[in-house]
Amino acid sequence: MERLNLHTDMALRARAAKVIPGAMWGHQNVARLPEGYPQYFARAEGCRTWDVDGRGYIDFMCAWGPMLLGYNDPDVEAAAARQREFGDGFNGPSARQVELAELIVETVPHADWAMFSKNGTDATTACVTIARAGTGRRKVLVARGAYHGAIPWCTPSVAGVTEEDRAHLIHYDYNDVASLEAAVEQAGKDLAAILVSAFKHDLGKEHVMPTQAFARRARELATAADAALIVDEVRAGFRLHSGGTWELVGVRPDLAAWSKAIANGRALAAVTGNDRFREGATKIFTTGSFWTAAVPHAAAIATITKLRDTDGVEHMRGMGQRLRDGLAAQAQRYGMRLQQSGPTQMPVFLFADDADRRIGNRFCLEALARGVYLHPTHTMFLSTAHTAADIDEALAATNEAMEIVAKL
Repeated sequence: MERLNLHTDMALRARAAKVIPGAMWGHQNVARLPEGYPQYFARAEGCRTWDVDGRGYIDFMCAWGPMLLGYNDPDVEAAAARQREFGDGFNGPSARQVELAELIVETVPHADWAMFSKNGTDATTACVTIARAGTGRRKVLVARGAYHGAIPWCTPSVAGVTEEDRAHLIHYDYNDVASLEAAVEQAGKDLAAILVSAFKHDLGKEHVMPTQAFARRARELATAADAALIVDEVRAGFRLHSGGTWELVGVRPDLAAWSKAIANGRALAAVTGNDRFREGATKIFTTGSFWTAAVPHAAAIATITKLRDTDGVEHMRGMGQRLRDGLAAQAQRYGMRLQQSGPTQMPVFLFADDADRRIGNRFCLEALARGVYLHPTHTMFLSTAHTAADIDEALAATNEAMEIVAKL
């Protein structure tokens, strides 16, 4: 690849600092990562990315989740191109919106309807609003440490946030039935919703799937109170089960928020719900000028269809297990205490006795230098584009990285 000498990473950062507050914002700001990660990228294909300085990586972040089938998947791109010939944004939606809603209702067991927006925060906020409209109540239960978006009612930052923005949130501990029951009792007759992550994926901590006891009790409590059980599928949706993550524990929500992977990189989010909350969804006013764009809808139809027809979930599970097994063997070989958690399709790994992240950061930087893009604290992602050969190539790099950090 030709080196982009006029657009190197450091030059772009310097230019950005003059015209963008802080040079970058949000979760993709590499100031949050160890020094050495690239900020700007030039292209991507399959499970690989190249930064603006021409360095290539086997990518285990998948654009922070959206790339379910890999970058530039030919079937998704063809569907998007066909729709683009007719147009993208109109005075109203195209027929693709109805087709996509029908496909999602057919695919997701709890869904009687679907509506669309652009990002995960749109979807989680709409779920909460629908729950309140459908119940006429205010209190929403959220797990401590959970992430549900970047807007005052749920952002992890306190800058610009008032107490009133979160006045009706009540916290509980994920997978702690007693804690959840106490929160429901505190809400009393004003309970609108119990909001749960698809699984516990707090930043920098062990990832944990929902226990069946917790999931079933959440369902029972919501039903008894005639409140909404909301599952936030924004990060996990379609990677663990095509019908929704809590299908794995036999529990179905009333509402769910989806984004990231549903259109393989196109900006799209969705809310799914059952008929209990159809009226609430009809009553609220939520909108955006770009929410009905036809190209992302066409891309989503192709994405969901291909995932189903190729058994993509099982492929990602297998490749994730191959990665996990390889890392475990390396850690044992070099006497490192590596803590791997979360589903294999969405791994996170941390090192024991590494509170300051010195070991984890160094390990990821050594892997990065050898062409493997990992994250030291965040959920990572497998795509259907990752092959056994890609995983083995990545493991060759991590083996060298593990040997180096073992000597620290």
